[in-house]
Amino acid sequence: MAELTLAPPGELGLCPDRLQRLLDVLRADIQRGRLPGAVALVARRGKLALFESLGQLNPAAATPMPRDAIFRIYSMTKPVVSVAVMMLMEQGKLLLSDPVAKHLPEFAGQKVAVERDGQVTLENIARPATVQDLLRHTAGLTYEFLGAAAVQRQYAELQMGSRERSNAEFSRTLAALPLMYPPGSVWEYSRATDVLGRLVEVLSGQSLGDYLRAAIFTPLGMHQTGFAVDPADHHRIAEPFAHDPDGGVPLRVLDPRRRVAMESGGGGLLSTAMDYARFLSFMRNRGELQGTRLLGPHTVDYMTADHLGTIPVTGDVLPPGYGFGLGFAVRRAAGISSMPGSAGLYYWGGIAGTTFFVDPAQDLFALLMIQAPNQRDHYRPLFRSLVYAALLD
Repeated sequence: MAELTLAPPGELGLCPDRLQRLLDVLRADIQRGRLPGAVALVARRGKLALFESLGQLNPAAATPMPRDAIFRIYSMTKPVVSVAVMMLMEQGKLLLSDPVAKHLPEFAGQKVAVERDGQVTLENIARPATVQDLLRHTAGLTYEFLGAAAVQRQYAELQMGSRERSNAEFSRTLAALPLMYPPGSVWEYSRATDVLGRLVEVLSGQSLGDYLRAAIFTPLGMHQTGFAVDPADHHRIAEPFAHDPDGGVPLRVLDPRRRVAMESGGGGLLSTAMDYARFLSFMRNRGELQGTRLLGPHTVDYMTADHLGTIPVTGDVLPPGYGFGLGFAVRRAAGISSMPGSAGLYYWGGIAGTTFFVDPAQDLFALLMIQAPNQRDHYRPLFRSLVYAALLD
């Protein structure tokens, strides 16, 4: 498949000087030692206005950053796996209203942990978690690093973030733990998409990596995306600083050179800017890329609509002004958020700093690939603000 083509920014309603300013801001931070390197990509009306690499691929070796660098995208895996689940739904292999236990029996009979006066009791739930709950993070699950509640401590004690379990073993271990919340009661960012990865395996009869490769990556031409990096491509892996520039603590990230037991549907993929741009272009085209259709257009619209309504949101992972769809945060209004954007914009990011957004109203998508875990909360809004500043119409 051909790559997305570059066009003069002015023809796409983007100011070339302001796109240059975006690069200048990133370059200045690289020179100040706050950011090792970056690949930035901005596309509008189906063409690329910006595709540039900056700084260093590996600061320890002073290797220049190439545009085809391979990044740990962590939670940007979630939208891809959510698409895989919706493809299986379109094939009639599941309903979103199905209880999770219909396909993963280990989740039958779950109870919720309730803490009162320092004591934890297990109580029955009003209804079981559904596939839709997994997709929108309302299944009552959590992440161990989001707090110190009794359930989160159990996640930590059992090392639920370990990559040494198979997806099947992960699913069985997680299902044996109590829920953090009753299903459907709150939005809590969680290991739900890791469960969806196991669901894909059960319904497809393939490993998650094999299914994603056959059903999504190969059809979309995403040949540099997977759960590990082949030895021939190790020289293209982007690395963070050895020590955090703000605190000096050592930075630990997953090792993409080693194949591990768990293919994490919630955070295990490696990818390049152009590969992920092909995925975003597929989403922008409502399920199709260069004649290859993987989802119906109305399914994509459904995924990128708000599925929370009045369901309350916990924590600060989901910012004000946003709901959540099926794998994506979804903007509810032009205002409220501290970042610019249109109603209907959808986005997500990874814990190492990678981030994307798609704005259907502006026919715009953009992607920033960095490996700077502790600076992610700075660069996500900075990148978004600078891209919107370049819009001319």
